[in-house]
Amino acid sequence: MISMDEQQHTSSRTNQSPDRRLYTIEQVATCTGLTKRTLRYYEEVGLLPPTGRTEGNYRLYSEEDIQRLERIKKLRELLGFSLADIRKLLHAEDERGQIKAAYQQETEAAAKVAQLDRADEVIHSQLHLIEQKLAGLEQMRTELLATLERHQRRRTELLNEP
Repeated sequence: MISMDEQQHTSSRTNQSPDRRLYTIEQVATCTGLTKRTLRYYEEVGLLPPTGRTEGNYRLYSEEDIQRLERIKKLRELLGFSLADIRKLLHAEDERGQIKAAYQQETEAAAKVAQLDRADEVIHSQLHLIEQKLAGLEQMRTELLATLERHQRRRTELLNEP
């Protein structure tokens, strides 16, 4: 962790409250299992918003940043999404958060309905990406099952030959 003095000084530069826990790039790399190079790259390509910085220009990460990194890892490693798809999904999640905040501030019913309509559009775009991935996975599954079936038929033929 970084010192409280450094957190307080940094908080004024990064719009963060002084009691908010911040982590160095080394700590985040250890915690997430990602390399420092990967963390920098994710920031460079827009998967991770620019982080706060210390007086010495070292990157600082919040709990929210770590949660976002864990989400990126899950989408990439477990579900096989490309970085471009992950960027789209995360951008949509960020936009949904902004829409939610605007909805909560709105007092007119028509404006609230418009916010809900926009949120639905964003959700539909996320669903489209997920459905594309599912369709590709289902096609691969079908092909593998067909291969297993062919192998079983061939196995049976071989065992029944005189």
